[in-house]
Amino acid sequence: MFDILSFLVKPSDDHDPEVLTLTPAIDDVPLTELIEHFERERGMEPVGGYGGLVPSFFCYGPLDRYFLGRSEGEFFKKKSEYYLLGCQCGEVGCWPLSARIRATEDSVVWDRFAQEHRRERDYSAFGPFTFELPAYKKTIEEISSRFRDLG
Repeated sequence: MFDILSFLVKPSDDHDPEVLTLTPAIDDVPLTELIEHFERERGMEPVGGYGGLVPSFFCYGPLDRYFLGRSEGEFFKKKSEYYLLGCQCGEVGCWPLSARIRATEDSVVWDRFAQEHRRERDYSAFGPFTFELPAYKKTIEEISSRFRDLG
């Protein structure tokens, strides 16, 4: 059974209303809620503090390539992990949640979640999330077209 990816796009709470945040949702539950619940259940401190990505604040490159784990930027090639959430302040480097994005012949998998400022945290029981490739590609193409001028 595949998970279903969608995105919540909304104006940033802390910035100009034209600044949009992009929050992944899995089976209609925002990733921010899923990870906060996971961290709380395991007694991690601090819990949460995540927000959506702000494509106008960081160069992710074309989002349709980024969310397939195929970013051409050297930054992501070196890291081999991709930001899925940033900090609630809007800065991705402040408090990011990252994961490996792996595309196969028929699916895309998000796994190996990490919080780079708390490398000792164990996220191995979070996910993996597996998406059907055609539906996933359709979703990321739709979101990418909204942010194409930032790529």
